[in-house]
Amino acid sequence: MSLYTKYMEEIQTRKTELGLNPQPIDSAELVSEIINQIKDTNNEHRKDSLHFFIFNTLPGTTSAAGVKAQFLKEIILGEEQVAEITPEFAFELLSHMKGGPSIEMLIDLVFADDATIAAQAAEVLKTQVFLYDADMARIKAAYEAGNAIAKELLESFAQAEFFTKLPDIEEKIDVVTYIAGEGDISTDLLSPGNQAHSRADRELHGKCMITEEAQQEIVALQKKHPNAKVMLIAEKGTMGVGSSRMSGVNNVALWAGKQASPYVPFINIAPVVAGTNGIAPIFLTTVDVTGGIGLDLKNWVKKVDANGNTVTDDNGDAVLEEAYSVATGTVLTINTKEKKLYNGDKELVDISSAFTPQKVEFMRAGGSYAVVFGKKLQTFAAETLGIETPLVYAPSKEISHEGQGLTAVEKIFNRNAVGVLSDTPLHAGSNVRVKVNIVGSQDTTGPMTAQELEAMAASTISPLVDGAYQSGCHTASVWDSKAQANIPKLMAFMNKFGLITARDPKGVYHAMTDVIHKVLNDITIDDRAIIIGGDSHTRMSKGVAFGADSGTVAVALATGESAMPIPDSVKVTFKGKMAKHMDFRDVVHATQAQMLKQFGGENVFQGRIIEVHIGTLMADQAFTFTDWTAEMKAKASICISNDETLIKSIELAKSRIQIMINKGMDNEAQTLQGLIDLADKRIAGIQSGEEPALSPDDNAKYHAEVVVDLDQIVEPMIADPDVNNDDVSKRYTHDVIRPVSFYNDKPVDLAFVGSCMVHKGDMKIIAHMLRNLEKKNGSISFKAPLVVAPPTYNIVDELKAEGDWDILAKYAGFEFDDAKPKTAARTKYENILYLERPGCNLCMGNQEKAEPGDTVIATSTRLFQGRVVADTSEKKGESLLGSTPVVVLSSVLGRFPTIEEYKSAVEGIDLTSFVPVEEAMTTKFNAGQAVPVKVVS
Repeated sequence: MSLYTKYMEEIQTRKTELGLNPQPIDSAELVSEIINQIKDTNNEHRKDSLHFFIFNTLPGTTSAAGVKAQFLKEIILGEEQVAEITPEFAFELLSHMKGGPSIEMLIDLVFADDATIAAQAAEVLKTQVFLYDADMARIKAAYEAGNAIAKELLESFAQAEFFTKLPDIEEKIDVVTYIAGEGDISTDLLSPGNQAHSRADRELHGKCMITEEAQQEIVALQKKHPNAKVMLIAEKGTMGVGSSRMSGVNNVALWAGKQASPYVPFINIAPVVAGTNGIAPIFLTTVDVTGGIGLDLKNWVKKVDANGNTVTDDNGDAVLEEAYSVATGTVLTINTKEKKLYNGDKELVDISSAFTPQKVEFMRAGGSYAVVFGKKLQTFAAETLGIETPLVYAPSKEISHEGQGLTAVEKIFNRNAVGVLSDTPLHAGSNVRVKVNIVGSQDTTGPMTAQELEAMAASTISPLVDGAYQSGCHTASVWDSKAQANIPKLMAFMNKFGLITARDPKGVYHAMTDVIHKVLNDITIDDRAIIIGGDSHTRMSKGVAFGADSGTVAVALATGESAMPIPDSVKVTFKGKMAKHMDFRDVVHATQAQMLKQFGGENVFQGRIIEVHIGTLMADQAFTFTDWTAEMKAKASICISNDETLIKSIELAKSRIQIMINKGMDNEAQTLQGLIDLADKRIAGIQSGEEPALSPDDNAKYHAEVVVDLDQIVEPMIADPDVNNDDVSKRYTHDVIRPVSFYNDKPVDLAFVGSCMVHKGDMKIIAHMLRNLEKKNGSISFKAPLVVAPPTYNIVDELKAEGDWDILAKYAGFEFDDAKPKTAARTKYENILYLERPGCNLCMGNQEKAEPGDTVIATSTRLFQGRVVADTSEKKGESLLGSTPVVVLSSVLGRFPTIEEYKSAVEGIDLTSFVPVEEAMTTKFNAGQAVPVKVVS
C-alpha cells in the first residue's frame, strides 16, 4: 500500500469517527509521493495532492518541509513546472515556511547565477527572522567576499525591516464577551490533563476545550458579531491558573483567534482573554507567545462602607460589587492607543498593563518568538557591518534606584542579564533578556515543544544552556497505547536535540520516570541560576525557576535566553517554634493562610517572587515550600540558605547527577559531567568566601513582608477545594486552609502520597507509621485505598538499602514492576496499599484518577475540578491536600483523624528539622558588587 493510499484511509477514518479534517503532514516520504502525483498531470489524485502540498504540509524543520522547500526551489529555477504554482507563488510559499530548509533554499537562490531570481529571493529573505548560525555564517561569508546582495540583506536586517515593515496593530479592536467560568479558571478547563495525549494534534485537542456546548456558543457569538473577536473571561477570578499550558492558549486561539498563515493548518494566534483579577503570570507568557491580548478587567471591586472600610460576609471574606458588566454577549472596544476598555463611549477601565511596548511588539509580530529571533538577527547584522545596532525595538526597560539594595531575584537577573546598557544595578520593573542556565521539558507538553522547535527551525540545543532534561514522569503511571505512540518519538527527538532524556532511544539505560521537578532541582547546582521548565511547578529551591509554556521552553532550548520583567518580591520569614507533631507541609499551608489574614484577604504573592528565608533546611525539604508557591499564584520562589546548608544541598545534587552518569544517561557533550564540574566550582566559591550563598542586600525593597508565626500552627493544615461553597468563585481555589479538626469524622474514599510535593523523608514517615501501627495492633489494614508514588527511583533505591522499602512492600497489595508496566489505567480501587511507579500518578489526572465522586486526601498540589477526581451527578469529587502523616492515617481509619489520634500516630517520628534562623540572612549593600554582567549578544 502506498503512503498516499494509507493517508487517504486515515483521512476517511478521521472524518468518519472524529469529524476532523486531514491531519497535517510531517513526513518527507509522503510529501515526495504527493509531489510525484503533482508532476503527473494525468494522475487521478493530482488535485488533492496539490491541496495537501500547498495547504497541509507542516513548515519549519519537519522532514516534510525539507522536501517541500526543495521542490519549490526547483520550480523557481525552472527545473520543474507546475501550472498552479508559479515561481512567484513558490516564493510566497517559502516565505510562510518560517525557517530551516526554506531559509537554506532562499539563501541558495540569493547566491544563484540568475540576478532576477537572486533579487526576488533577497526580498523574501528580508522578511524572515528564523535564521540560525549556519544561515548567518553563509551570509556573513558572502558579505566578506564582497557580495552586494549579502550587504543589502545585512543592511535590511540591521534596520530590522522584517519588523518595521509589518502593519501596526489596530487602534480599536471590538470584542464580544464570553464568560468561560466564574472564579479562577484553570488551564485544565481549557486543556484537560486527561486529554494530554492529543495536544500535538491541534484540531483534535481543540475539541476538549471547556465543553462542546461552550464551543458552539463561541461559534454563535462569532456569527452574530462577525466584526468582533470573542474574548474569554474568568468572571470574579483569574484566567489560566495552574499549569503552564500552551495547549490551553492554542485551544482558545483555535476557537477565538485567527489563522497565522493560510498555508499552515490549525496554527492560530492572537486570542483575547481576560479575568476580573487578570491573567495568571505563566499563562500570560503563553498568551504573549501567540501575540494575544490578556486583560485585567477589575470589574468586581471590594464593597466599602461609609467610613471606607471593606464590608465582609459571615466568613470574613470581602463582599464584592460589580463595577461594570461583562455578561456574555456584551460588545466592548479595546483602544490600543489610549490603552482603555470602552463600552460604547463609556470608559470602563485602564488596561495599559496589557499594552506595554514589549507586548505591543509581540502583537505586531504575531508572537514573541519573532521578536526574540528578530533581535538576535538584528544584532548579528549590525555587528557584521560594524555599526551600532539601530534602536528599532522598544529598549529593554532598565530601572535603577540609586542607593537601593537588591533582592535575591534582582541579583540573579543582574548576574544573567544579556545586552544591558545600564552601568547601575537593575531593580524590579526592568524588562531584560537573561541567560537561561537549566531547561526542563515534560512529557505531556514535550510533543508540542518539539513542534515549536521544528516550527522555529531549531535543530540543536543552544551552547549557552548548562543542562536540559526531558522527563517521562507525566506518563509514568500507565504505559498505554497513547504513551507508547508518543513518548519514544519524543525521547528520540529530544535526545538528538541535545537534552538528557528520561528514556534512552537506544534502549541502553533503564527508563527513569522521576518527577521532572525533582530532577531539575538536582541538576540545578547554582543558587544564582535561572531555570525554565514546561510546568507550573518548575520551582527550584536553588536559583529562580519559572514555569513556562511549551513555546517558551522551546525558545530557551534554541537560544539559551528568555526575555521577561524583573518581578517584585515578597519576603517571607519565620518566628516561633514548630510543635513536634507538626509537618513542614503544615508550615507551607499556614504561610498561605497567615498571609491572607495579614493582608485582609489580598493575595500579595500573586504574580510576584516569594523570597523565603529558609535557612538550614536542605534543598529537598525546602522544595516542598517552593513547589507550593505555584498554588499561591506566585511567579516564582527563591530560597535563602546559609553557606553550610547550600554546600550540603549541592553535594547531594552532585551525588544524584553521578547516579545518572553511572546509569549511562550522559550524552556526547558530557552535559552531566559538566554540571558536576560547575557544582565543584560553586562549592569552592562558597568555601573561599569569594562567592557566598545568595542573599538579598540589607536595604533591598520588597512589595510586602510576611512573617509566619510557627507558634500558631497547632494542628495539621488542610487545603480545601470548598466544592460546595455558595459563592462559586470561591470554589477550587487554594485559599481555603483549615485545621484538621474541622473535618472530624469526614469519610475518606482514597488517600494519595506522591507527586513533587514529597521527598525521601515522606517515604520514611510512611514506613515509620506502619511500624508503629504494626507494633500497636499486630497487623495493619486499610479502610481506604492508599496510593504511594515515590517521586524518584533514587529514593526507592535508598529506601531499599536502608530497609524501609521492606515494610512498605510487606503491606502492599500492589507493587510496580518495570518489567511489566500497567497498560491500562485503574478504574476501581481496593482498600490496600498500592506502591506505584515513581512519577506524578494521580496528581496529573491524565492517566490514573480516583473514582468519580470520591473524597480524596492527598499530598499533591491540585484542587482543580475534575483533575484528580471527577464529579458525579450525586456528589462532587473532592481533592483535599495535607501532609503525609495525615494522608496515611486517614487511609487506615477511612476518615479524617482527630487531633488526638494524629498526635498518637506520629509520636516518636521526627517530622521535620525546620528551625527559623535567628539572624537576618542579608548582605551589606555594596553598589559596586551589584553591577550587571553584560553579555552582549
